[in-house]
Amino acid sequence: MPLFDVYPLFDIEPVKALGSYLWDTKGRKYLDLYGGHAVISIGHSHPHYVQKISEQLSRIGFYSNSVQIPGQQEVADKLAALSGYDDYQLFLVNSGAEANENAFKLASFHTRRKKIISFSKAFHGRTSAAVAATDNPSIIAPVNESGQFIFAPFNDEVALETLMDEEVAAVIIEGIQGVGGVQVPSTAFLRKIRELCNRFGAIMILDEVQSGYGRTGNFFAHQEAGVQPDIISMAKGMGNGFPVGGILIHPSIAARHGMLGTTFGGNHLACAAAAAVLDVMKEEGLVANAARTGDLFIEELTGRQGIREVRGRGLMIGIELEEPCAPVRKTLLQEHGIFTGSSSDKNTIRVLPALNIGEKEVNIFFDAFDKVLKK
Repeated sequence: MPLFDVYPLFDIEPVKALGSYLWDTKGRKYLDLYGGHAVISIGHSHPHYVQKISEQLSRIGFYSNSVQIPGQQEVADKLAALSGYDDYQLFLVNSGAEANENAFKLASFHTRRKKIISFSKAFHGRTSAAVAATDNPSIIAPVNESGQFIFAPFNDEVALETLMDEEVAAVIIEGIQGVGGVQVPSTAFLRKIRELCNRFGAIMILDEVQSGYGRTGNFFAHQEAGVQPDIISMAKGMGNGFPVGGILIHPSIAARHGMLGTTFGGNHLACAAAAAVLDVMKEEGLVANAARTGDLFIEELTGRQGIREVRGRGLMIGIELEEPCAPVRKTLLQEHGIFTGSSSDKNTIRVLPALNIGEKEVNIFFDAFDKVLKK
């Protein structure tokens, strides 16, 4: 039986991973600066993570949400302590797309409205409503075209204000756009969204699926602007490779039994993985390390020949080259053994390493990157 063609595949089969490194079937070592789409937050095969999952699996790996699962409250308590959102409710799911689907549903339940505003270059997932909120016509099937999703220009306060009215259920924006080429919303723009949502009774949804969990040097990227959203969607780094997603819900948004549901979300293994990630983030100071190491990345890259612009914060970095980046990424991988990411902007490389990456690995990248650009 053939497999469905999902992505163009590298001719590499990783069989071992540790920290910021991978090894393939031929024994070749690679530096991982992409973390499998920003998923690896605390490094591959972290010993505490491996221990907690192994211990959990030896007791019970899964049962549905029809029973008590104490690990869910453990995750909620640890997440509250690190994020500062201690009065929000937590609903655990399996992915970022699923998190956004539930965010839209809650916003619509709460406001009794249908219209959602998203932004140019946005990416919110590949399920029905999430893909409808994604600014990429090539992945929107006819069944996704509800007519309820409107795209506004990114970082344009005037244009957004003209689109807002009493029919808008929610405005969704990424803390920092990832697939869109690491585009950073201005503080003024995020605050304008908050003000408009307050004025028109709409829900402000912050998609922190990629930009959250310490990646930008704050626990959530939007915290840099001092805004407080009504719903926050999360995934990627939550489970360090185990499928975990979730939404944080402001206490003013009423919930009732049956409004949301999930079979696999918040299962025993998922909670063990998510709790272990939060343990390591706290004990190793990974949010601070992301800020510190990200500053090093951005300072060293800014102004280098061949680079048009460096965008992002912390360890969510977009390097826009003066020419298409595909040949550079290919050479970095094939000749220097370094994984990097692409984006919808053909000139922009994404760098999304584990949050505990060290200065040694950063310098390995700089050395290889200089050689490739000169070549």
